[in-house]
Amino acid sequence: MKPTIIELKEKKLIGKFQVMSLSEDSTKALWQSFMPHLKAISHRVDEKLYNMKVFDSGLDVKQLTPATPFVKWAAVEVEAFENTPEVMDTYTMKGGLYAMFLHQGPASTFHETLKYIHTVWMPSSEYQLDDREHFERFDEHYNPADPNAVEEVWIPIKRGTDL
Repeated sequence: MKPTIIELKEKKLIGKFQVMSLSEDSTKALWQSFMPHLKAISHRVDEKLYNMKVFDSGLDVKQLTPATPFVKWAAVEVEAFENTPEVMDTYTMKGGLYAMFLHQGPASTFHETLKYIHTVWMPSSEYQLDDREHFERFDEHYNPADPNAVEEVWIPIKRGTDL
């Protein structure tokens, strides 16, 4: 599994967020609260959906436990924040260098992709994890139970010398 290295520009997102952890995962409820309002969001850049995680600044991924809290977003990218639906919030993603992997298969096997990224690819690459947003991107037809599902996995990185 080889990533594509991409420099992203800052992105404007509109969506809903919730604080959760891996052990108390409410992702399904978050998306169920977001999707009914999707058509009310104007100025969308494309049809992609963002499943974004924002960890506390300075968190060492090696210290990550199932109880570590993070902010999870269900969102879309927009050109402008005007006419944001009242039930939605806005977020400006910083942008920067990312390694984009493709996860193929049901969401239940997603942990295998993350394990590969963090224990095989990252240590043998010239990159280190950066302290920015992590996200997955997929289209509106994505079905997490589909064995043929494909989603983009975006990992914030920096060159090992950028310390």
